[in-house]
Amino acid sequence: MPQPLDYLPETASQTAGPYVHIGLAPGAAGFEIFDTELGRDIAGPEAAGERISIEGVVYDGTGAPVRDVLIEVWQANAAGIYPHPEDPRAGEVGPGFRGWGRVIPDFETGRFLLRTVKPGPVPGPDGRPMAPHLKLWLVARGINIGLHTRLYFDDEAAANAADPILNLIDPPRRATLIAARDGGGYRFDIRLQGERETVFFDV
Repeated sequence: MPQPLDYLPETASQTAGPYVHIGLAPGAAGFEIFDTELGRDIAGPEAAGERISIEGVVYDGTGAPVRDVLIEVWQANAAGIYPHPEDPRAGEVGPGFRGWGRVIPDFETGRFLLRTVKPGPVPGPDGRPMAPHLKLWLVARGINIGLHTRLYFDDEAAANAADPILNLIDPPRRATLIAARDGGGYRFDIRLQGERETVFFDV
């Protein structure tokens, strides 16, 4: 006799497999199986704005690099416009800007490299401006649910100080969301656990 829905067991959770980065970003993993792969170009050569690079490593709780992680990136363009229907200015985003991409680390070093344009400030949920930032989503073996975090820029100190999201975070932990200017680019490491664990958001 069938059981009522109240008595059915919950489906077991499962982490992302060890080859998640190959399945979602095969070209970056050396498998050229698509003519056009989703996620490679966040901001193409025609996109306006300051070209930046962001380099970093995702570390696990023991301090070892996580080499099989996939990072999805969402961002506004240099004028603070998202290429999304919910942004009323989406039609003004300009050519070449997709605002979304995927990046995986180097399999040997665990280092990831992201190239894009620096985003502009965007309006927050209450209309107050949010500092320029990237939204990041991480998935890897050992992570049951993707992790959401943000990346802000250390050379946007005034905007960061007024950012409504950063101001919700205890001051000592805000630094885990700030990318440091390093020559022509930025350095941003992500720590999944332990000392200096990156702030993650319940989205």
